[in-house]
Amino acid sequence: MIIDFHVHVFPPKIRDNIEDYFQAEPFFRHLYESPRARLATAEEVLESMDEGGIDRSVILNFGWSSQELCRETNDYILEAAARYPDRLIPFCSVQPRDGQAAVEEVRRCARGGARGIGELNPDGQGFALDDEAVMGPLAEAIMAEGMIFQSHSSEPVGHLYRGKGQTTPEIVYRFIQAFPKLTMVFCHWGGGLPFYALMPEVAKAMKRVYFDTAASPYLYDDSIYRHVAEIIGVEKILFGSDYPLLQQGRFVERIQALDLASADKAGILGANAARLLQVVAGRR
Repeated sequence: MIIDFHVHVFPPKIRDNIEDYFQAEPFFRHLYESPRARLATAEEVLESMDEGGIDRSVILNFGWSSQELCRETNDYILEAAARYPDRLIPFCSVQPRDGQAAVEEVRRCARGGARGIGELNPDGQGFALDDEAVMGPLAEAIMAEGMIFQSHSSEPVGHLYRGKGQTTPEIVYRFIQAFPKLTMVFCHWGGGLPFYALMPEVAKAMKRVYFDTAASPYLYDDSIYRHVAEIIGVEKILFGSDYPLLQQGRFVERIQALDLASADKAGILGANAARLLQVVAGRR
């Protein structure tokens, strides 16, 4: 089974009227004002999955600044997953700065079938991941619902790109320390945090932490898979394409070509995610 843990989905209303959202959502504009930027609906994701041999995808919302827009787009994600329950796994978005409204949205989305909250983006949404006063109630609600927390993270060095942000390993690690019982997935290899697990105290703190590979070809040499597997264990690595930024099928081919054991590649491509999400393998 191949599971893509990082796929972005937008309602047709937003895809077809993208510029209408630029003024109210500056970070959305920052990422998507380029004519080359793409948005995908649920049906377009399914087409890509069929072409690329993907069995299931975790469909993520966007880190909107508006809680109202989070709720509206959450509805689309939940409805899409309900239409295709054997293919799409819904994660929803909230605005942590909205406090109790965000907590209530977590509960509502859990009732609607959401398996996690994400991809949140601290820089784009204007909150600090390590602000316990803001993140505490949200983390407690996510844990109470048995959900997964998924957040953008970024490298403190290297090339600049749209949306890179400042949620670096130092900040991510403080969040992990603050909420050790929360199951977390950090996008884009956690901004390089797995390398710090060579420090025993860091490795110990990351018991419930996983890392996806979203946009990896843009960020790292392919040897990162082998190095991270050696440091924190291959079971912590989740294939995530960041579709439609990258094509799912080509990304799968790239992982299948890695000089890793077949079992390790199978784990990265789906078995690890299946265990985390408690997905049972079966026919589509």
